Amino acid sequence: MKGYVGKKLLRVDLTTGTLKEERLSDEILKNYIGGSGLGAKLLFDEVPPRTNPLGPENKLYLLTGPITGTGWPTSGRTCFVTKGALTDIFAESHVGGFLGPELKYAGFDALAIEGASETPVYLYLHDGNAALHDASHLWGRDTYEASTMLLEETHKDAQLAVIGPAGEKLVRFASVIVNYARAAGRTGVGAVMGSKKLKALVVKGTGFIEVADLNHFRELMHTAHHRVVTNPQAMDLRTYGTPLLVAIKNEIGELVTKNHQTGVFPFHEKLEADTLRENYWVKTRACAYCSVGCKKEYEVKDGQFPCRAEGPEYEAIYSFGTNCWNSDFGSILQANLLANKYGLDSISTGCVIAFAMELWERGLLTKEDTDGLDLSWGNAAAIVTLVTKIAMREGFGDLLAEGSWRAAEKIGKNADQSTVTVKKMEISGQDGRTHRSMALGHATAARGGDHLRSLITIDQLGYQDIAAARFGADKLPEICDPYLETHKALATKITEDIYALRDTLLVCWYTCSWPPIFWLEDFGPALVAVTGEPAFGNKENLVRIAERIVVSKRLFNIREGLTRSDDQLPPRFFAPMPEGPGKGQVVNLEIMLDEYYALRGWNANGIPTHEVLARLGLNDVVTSSEETGIL
Repeated sequence: MKGYVGKKLLRVDLTTGTLKEERLSDEILKNYIGGSGLGAKLLFDEVPPRTNPLGPENKLYLLTGPITGTGWPTSGRTCFVTKGALTDIFAESHVGGFLGPELKYAGFDALAIEGASETPVYLYLHDGNAALHDASHLWGRDTYEASTMLLEETHKDAQLAVIGPAGEKLVRFASVIVNYARAAGRTGVGAVMGSKKLKALVVKGTGFIEVADLNHFRELMHTAHHRVVTNPQAMDLRTYGTPLLVAIKNEIGELVTKNHQTGVFPFHEKLEADTLRENYWVKTRACAYCSVGCKKEYEVKDGQFPCRAEGPEYEAIYSFGTNCWNSDFGSILQANLLANKYGLDSISTGCVIAFAMELWERGLLTKEDTDGLDLSWGNAAAIVTLVTKIAMREGFGDLLAEGSWRAAEKIGKNADQSTVTVKKMEISGQDGRTHRSMALGHATAARGGDHLRSLITIDQLGYQDIAAARFGADKLPEICDPYLETHKALATKITEDIYALRDTLLVCWYTCSWPPIFWLEDFGPALVAVTGEPAFGNKENLVRIAERIVVSKRLFNIREGLTRSDDQLPPRFFAPMPEGPGKGQVVNLEIMLDEYYALRGWNANGIPTHEVLARLGLNDVVTSSEETGIL
């Protein structure tokens, strides 16, 4: 198969310092393709049950897919897979930029990072060569400082993946920062990297990717880019970036505010895309092969927090902003910049601060607990201060660095009633009360409170023609009513499958969900043209591969002890939305869970049956599952 660069996986044993190349088999690539699919297979096979995520037995995989770096729209992604430091279960985190393509140009399709070094090191890959180097001089430095130093001592055009002090200090939601401003943010992959004393990955390559049918792929690629640049929503993203979601979310009553207490924010106009574009926008950036260009750089010149930086995305605007009742954009930009410098997930960081602010409101925290900080809603200075304290594990920040789920356990006094997590991970900027399919997606996501593995926008935003094409015209109008549970399990199951394919190729979430441009019928022909593998042109086979990937992630979590009781939502989502368009709405989760399990062929406890595993070609997993007692 073409599209891969020798099908090479580099295995890096940090305990012994040895590096070894392995060739991935055609069989595993035909069954899992690449990206998070391949990562799910490797993680299940190589990381034993009950492994400590921060111990040397855990492994961290960096993965590309056959589409990565080919020129297909948004094919600049990189996937990290591990057992999550925040969640203790299957974890994946994706990042844009140029790292993934560069990894392939350097001659590697994937990396497997094993063991742990006694001293800080970094890994340098350059045109097929790989070596570990001392990183003692980089340890303790933020991602900006370390990145600049690495470019000076290796190659000025190299691509970088770096952890900051948060990863070194094992903050549970530490991220990996790619080239200063892109973050593999969720699940704590930065902490796993820090536990292995791996400060950075440096990659430089001048190779190329061989494509099976270059002329046909060029035709498909040019048509795909044309579809992007002629799509109005995609061009809105180019102009405004993801902050344009602020106005949309507030209008539909889903702009997460005060730790999910409500879905409307009275000062939303201060944070809307038009305001940011007019007052703070400096330039637009794009990841590799992206014809959208949603990344924005802003500068705030006045106020308490003057700074210039790339971002924030919608998720950081809500987490540091509306979720904390904060409308000061300067403080949001500064908090996001610090999160990137320290290597923190901006979603979990803002959410854990909002959690602490609610506990302050409830009287469960005082200045004696918070190092003298006033955590009243909207205290912008306290928000910015806490970002540093969390990253450095200083005082009260050390508690919050464990994530809100673990922090609530330590605080007690019913603090868990203020956590907004699924499987220990803070929920992203959506609310199931105003978006039923997202409620189910949050609950069932393999990595926890996740919006990117099954987020459907066409039901919430009224794309009826696309909903009919993807899910069936007979499902209208109910499937496009965000307040109804009807057909949401079907929509979630189908979307989760297609996104599993998207994450194996690898391409970006944008253009697949919002705007809803590409779908299964686009992935198959592109895969065949790149790889030359005819089976990828069969829709039924692609869906079977997608289901195999979803089930592989599920089995890893079941082996860790997860059951239906973990496919749940925080108590807040079962209380009526207090105001806005969704006033009075609650989530009826159990109805959707039953239907979702049935559609997947899982039993009532969310466990795949032997028949399903046999159909997906997971007979070897059936045997191991029986041996470990998980089925």
